[in-house]
Amino acid sequence: MTGLEIWLLAIGLAMDCFAVSIASGIILKRTQWKPMLVMAFAFGLFQAVMPFIGWMFAKNFSHFIESIDHWIAFAILAFLGGRMIWESFKEEEEECCQLFNPASLKVVLTMAIATSIDALAVGISFAFLGVQGYNGILSPILIIGFVSFVLSLIGLIFGIQCGCGLARKLKAELWGGIILVIIGIKILIEHLFFQ
Repeated sequence: MTGLEIWLLAIGLAMDCFAVSIASGIILKRTQWKPMLVMAFAFGLFQAVMPFIGWMFAKNFSHFIESIDHWIAFAILAFLGGRMIWESFKEEEEECCQLFNPASLKVVLTMAIATSIDALAVGISFAFLGVQGYNGILSPILIIGFVSFVLSLIGLIFGIQCGCGLARKLKAELWGGIILVIIGIKILIEHLFFQ
């Protein structure tokens, strides 16, 4: 994967964090730096750790399915992206009115795990795409963690400042899903026609 693809992938993965952060910002109502930084750090950390776990798990058997690895990477990214696109069209009223405490560490960790499951699957696809060694995986996971941290902070501030109505119109999950599907299609095309 190129550097641009990794950055786009990181943005796509961070859209769940961004959407949850907007909802959390709406609930917080005012800038509270400690819970905001804790949430953004937790989201960034889990978004970075989960691909590493997925990569570690899958790298041991990726050579067995080398001939179809591009199909697996495509399927994973297309499924995750498709699910994000599908969820972006669901009613979001309950998301904005959901009553949870974004300042609670237990709630933050639960949300961080929930929003990073997609990143675990992407880590598996990294192994299938031939990402080699710890040096090869370090850069992508740092970028994914950094982008998730930054977009989570932006989402929190946006939620505090703008509220739910404008947040719904942005459709962050829709755009994140589209990015993941496009990257999956690009991987498939490259392997089928340019290798």
